[in-house]
Amino acid sequence: MKYKSQKVAYWFFALSMLLFGLQIVYGFIMGFAHAGMDGLHSFIPFNTARAVHTNLLVVWLLSGFMGAAYYIIPEEAQRELVSVKLAYVQLISLALVGVTAIVGYHFNYWEGRKFLEIPRPLDYLVVVNVLLFLGLILTTLFKGKRRTTTALVLSMGLLFAALLYLPGMLPFDSQIKDSFFRWWVVHLWVEGVWELIMGGILSFLLIKLTGVDREVIEKWLYVIVGLTFLSGVLGTGHHYYYIGVNKIWLIVGGIFSALEPLAFLAMALFAVNMYRKGEKKHPNKLALYWTLGAAIVSFIGAGLLGFAHTLPQTNLYTHGTLVTAMHGHLAFWGAYAMIVLAIISYSLPNMTGRKLYESTRGRMAFWMSNIGMIGMTVAFGVAGVAQVYLERKFKMEFIAVQKEIEVHFIVLIICATLFMTGIILYFIDFYKHGRPNDEALEITPINN
Repeated sequence: MKYKSQKVAYWFFALSMLLFGLQIVYGFIMGFAHAGMDGLHSFIPFNTARAVHTNLLVVWLLSGFMGAAYYIIPEEAQRELVSVKLAYVQLISLALVGVTAIVGYHFNYWEGRKFLEIPRPLDYLVVVNVLLFLGLILTTLFKGKRRTTTALVLSMGLLFAALLYLPGMLPFDSQIKDSFFRWWVVHLWVEGVWELIMGGILSFLLIKLTGVDREVIEKWLYVIVGLTFLSGVLGTGHHYYYIGVNKIWLIVGGIFSALEPLAFLAMALFAVNMYRKGEKKHPNKLALYWTLGAAIVSFIGAGLLGFAHTLPQTNLYTHGTLVTAMHGHLAFWGAYAMIVLAIISYSLPNMTGRKLYESTRGRMAFWMSNIGMIGMTVAFGVAGVAQVYLERKFKMEFIAVQKEIEVHFIVLIICATLFMTGIILYFIDFYKHGRPNDEALEITPINN
């Protein structure tokens, strides 16, 4: 059975790759500014570059998640998407909203709320766009021949992500209340419902790439996603220390932040164990590298590095410093960026018919991007620890400290160049696959 509607996933992936590349460019602008080479400040101030960089991260990952859903749901439900035309309408409208927001930031058209800078009128358009997307996905799933745990977990993550966007739109006169609900979006997305999305995609890929029985993989999926979701939701408390909420959140946030690495460790062990049990030797080794890499790197970046600085005794010093950037970069890369790149690596050959599994370019893309990101993480960590000591222990002024740590950003730029080279190689592979065609779409095995 062929699902021609899966072709829409390709264009969402293409949009995500374009936005990812643009996000890297703005990251370099910020890196050069941190290193004392802020020649673009009169055109692109640092606060504008930061807003664009962080918001592009969200939009390109969401585009990737949507593309993954448009590929996975028809296959799991064993039926075509209910309306391909509406899916393309949703793609175009998402791109237009994103472009309008990014251009607007350069003209100070924003709300000024960290991570939620998008102007309020565009918020409503985002809601309409996501409702259309969910309508297409959920209708396809519930009209399909089957409803698998993998598809349900993925759909539930996407649905909750949409619902948790709404608290960030509530107007408040109180800065405390605004911050409280803003973290519902910022934290509960990345350490809550997005982990459901990651779990759903990870489960789908392991089923396809390892040949392990679906029942075994999905049974583990319940346990891991449940633990991850619980620790992520209550771990939100580690953001609440500093905004005037009840002191109970100091305890709750500390305890459940400490549990989050266990959830990611379980996910990493699960993925590796399923690979070892797998009897099927899938030829798409690149997709397997990205899949296992996502599970392992997310444990290090989101789990261990998150635990390293979110405990109250440590976070008292590291909050709001470059130590957060250390954790954030490797966590987003491992947990979400790599899983998007994994589903793209798996689906492209099936959609286009070009089996570019074992290219040297693809392997170099994987290793160069990961080594570059680890180098960036170390540079952020060293700069962050130096910042903590100079600001919090020796009471130096913020700007004076930034001058002292500029050298670490030279190292970061070098590592970022290695990372960017790997991503450019990945982009070349994406382009080399060509466009999807009906004949090349994968035939879905009924028993999987």
